[in-house]
This record gives sequence, structure tokens and C-alpha cells, in this order.
Amino acid sequence: METRPARVRILDAAHELMRTVGLARATTKEIARAAGCSEAALYKYFDSKEDLFVRVLSERLPRLTPLLGSLAAEPGQGTLEENLTEIARQAALFYEQSFPIAASLYAETQLKRRHDEVLRTLGSGPHKPIEDLDGYLRAEQAAGRVRAGADTLAAASLLLGACAQRAFAYDATESGERPPVDAFAARLARTLLGGISVAEEPADARP
Repeated sequence: METRPARVRILDAAHELMRTVGLARATTKEIARAAGCSEAALYKYFDSKEDLFVRVLSERLPRLTPLLGSLAAEPGQGTLEENLTEIARQAALFYEQSFPIAASLYAETQLKRRHDEVLRTLGSGPHKPIEDLDGYLRAEQAAGRVRAGADTLAAASLLLGACAQRAFAYDATESGERPPVDAFAARLARTLLGGISVAEEPADARP
């Protein structure tokens, strides 16, 4: 006997359908059927398919947004390298899992435009992680751990852009395998730190 609450069943069904057939082809009717409920019941919990998509991203995929929010709220915790490595790791996993879901939208221009408009009204969208990471880096800048002249928005775009590229850029290589996520995240963090961190003066340069 099914014991999961209806909302949980709907989210699970939406995640599976969006992952397997793509966001564009996963209709609310099919999601409701897979969840074992009526389409009307689905709309008791979610305002639209776009709303459901946002909930799938936030509740079924690696939790990138909460991580960025917590770090921005308390800058100075841990080391920059540790924090950026964990951000890169979570981001790489997030894009790895979300790219197959959202990719089908790019084949249907009108649907993507409508989807983007709804995401704007929901205060969501693919730009949000960049803005959130920029916010974290600016908080660390104010705390003195990121160089004053560093371009935090560019740094955020570089880090997350590389994580997004990992989701699809390696499929055509000879091995067809993505770089292992932990090593990939550590390398990104170290490289980014070379451009934005507050470096100590060499010992022989100090008075």
C-alpha cells in the first residue's frame, strides 16, 4: 500500500519524468498519472508545471541554493578553499542532474520563453546561483578574505560556468566520462582562489 504523501509522490513522479523524457514533454497529466492522483490534485500542491519544476530542483537535486545562502549569511566560516570546493562540488552535481531535465526546453523556443517568464515571476531561474555565489563572495570581500578589487560576479560566473560545462562538455571525448567531481571541484576552487583571494606578502618582502 502506498504510504507516501501525495505531494511527495507528485515530486518523485515529476523528477523521474522530467529526467527521462525532458521538461518540455513531461505534462502535468502524465505526472499526475505516474503519481497515482488526479491532475486536479496536483494543482492543489503546485500552481503550474513551472512551479513544480522549481520544487523538483530545490527539493530533489543537490542543495546548492541553501548552501550558498548559509555561507553568505555567515562569511568567515571555514576556509575560502574549503567553501569554494564544496560549492563547486554541489554545483557540478546539480548541473549534472538538472541539465538532462531542462535541455529539452531549448528545442522549443516559445515554450522556453513562456517558462522563463514564469520563472521570473517565481523569483527563480538559472541566474540565481550566480547571483547567490556573487553575494557570498561579496560578503567574504567585506570580511577581508576576498581581494578588494576582485570582480566577484565574474568569479561566480567562471566557477558555476565550469560546473555547468562539466554536465555535457565531456560526452564527446574518447572516454565519454566526466572528470571525477571531487577532484574537479578542488581544482576549480584552487584556480579561482589564485585570482581573488587575499594573498599574504612573501616573507622576504615584509618589513
